[in-house]
Amino acid sequence: SARNSTYNQLTELELSSVGVRRPTTSWASACVWGSDGAEELLTWLGIPPRHQTTRDSMLSTGREDNSLQGVVLLDLPDHDSTEVSHHLEVDRLVALADLLIWVLDPQKYADAAIHHRYLEPLASHQDVTLVVLNQIDLVPEDRREAMIADVRRLLREDGMPNVPVFALSARNGWGVAELRAEIAARVAAKKATKARLSADVKSVAGRLAQASGTEKAAALSKGRIAELDEAFADAAGVPTVVAAVEKSTRMRANRATGWPLTSWLTRLKPDPLKRLHLDLGAAAKELSGSGRTSVPAPTQVQRARVDTAVREIADEVTTGLAAPWVTSVRRVSVSRLDDLGDRLDKTLADADLGVARLPIWANLVRVLQWLLIIATLGGAAWLGALAVMGYLKMPEPVTPEFRGFPLPTLLLIGGAALGIALALFCRLLVGATARKRARAANRRLRAAINEVSRELVIAPINDELAAYEKARAGLLQALK
Repeated sequence: SARNSTYNQLTELELSSVGVRRPTTSWASACVWGSDGAEELLTWLGIPPRHQTTRDSMLSTGREDNSLQGVVLLDLPDHDSTEVSHHLEVDRLVALADLLIWVLDPQKYADAAIHHRYLEPLASHQDVTLVVLNQIDLVPEDRREAMIADVRRLLREDGMPNVPVFALSARNGWGVAELRAEIAARVAAKKATKARLSADVKSVAGRLAQASGTEKAAALSKGRIAELDEAFADAAGVPTVVAAVEKSTRMRANRATGWPLTSWLTRLKPDPLKRLHLDLGAAAKELSGSGRTSVPAPTQVQRARVDTAVREIADEVTTGLAAPWVTSVRRVSVSRLDDLGDRLDKTLADADLGVARLPIWANLVRVLQWLLIIATLGGAAWLGALAVMGYLKMPEPVTPEFRGFPLPTLLLIGGAALGIALALFCRLLVGATARKRARAANRRLRAAINEVSRELVIAPINDELAAYEKARAGLLQALK
């Protein structure tokens, strides 16, 4: 075909079969002058290796054309093929090519398929389009100029009046040198344009680098993050809540394990956690609004400590950065601090403080306390009965003894003494349990506070630093 023979003339190799039956090419093939970057380009274009040829790697004719270095010449399937896959392949690669060379023949140069399907829609691309009228040798000499003029007329109707038209005979070699020279000129112009654009990009990148900087940003240190978490915890009132957890645990456990005859007095004291609207239970939270606590709001000193910690983090990570990025990081570091009070309060309200459930041993102590109360009351009743019988001069029953001590006396004194001793011992257990639960609550609260500090301060700073690193990497690439 006209296209295949033209392709072979340009490459000076028999790469595309020239046949009578159409379509003669069912896939795209490529011939490359030079190999720098071609492999990646052809992979991106979807040209498989078996359809690729490196022009200068052949056992060469010695006619390598340095003017075409860097050219990747594609031979596409016939545009008017009846195969749908051929149409799709042509449409795909036409959209990607830098220079389009449409090869027509004298028999079908006016075919509406190529004009309506390709040339008219590509009228805006006429500056990167060439038209070749091949097999001009088959046209009588006196009709050649008229046919070329007719091709130009059709191109004007397609909206492409400035497209060059080359009359060519691949069989006789007419016009091939001119077409190759035009391609070489386009390549040289593209290389010059690329070099100019590269220089422009590098110049702009240099100015951007002066304004933006290319120094690597410092990483956030664990020490600064710990200071921020401590400032947030102090502003949230974590020490107050932890102290309330310890005190509340003592009150609840003492009430459950203390001497029942006196432990009821602890019910008169208010629970520290409930006074802070913490640990209210699900139903009580619904009634109270569930989201707010009565933990004191941050003082000016505590808020100043938060501001200082945030500023120190921003200063640390922006050391060496250009002023615009310093300003940007500082801005995002405080951009969400208006939400700080609500977030800290919600964190405290939602935290599991671990004080709702009594220690397992408390139930056993409670049973023992009531057994000792029963023993004490039984001994007192027994002795009372004996006293009444003696007062009434009634015969007294024999009183059991244990190692010489009357059993009622032992029950009264022993029950009371053991009950008090057990209550005192439980106070030691209660103190240890309260301190343990306070430490656990402190860990849970600080972990929750850490999440808040990362969301409100650390994450915005990291996002801005990621944007800086992306810009920095792009500038360094552009400056190479």
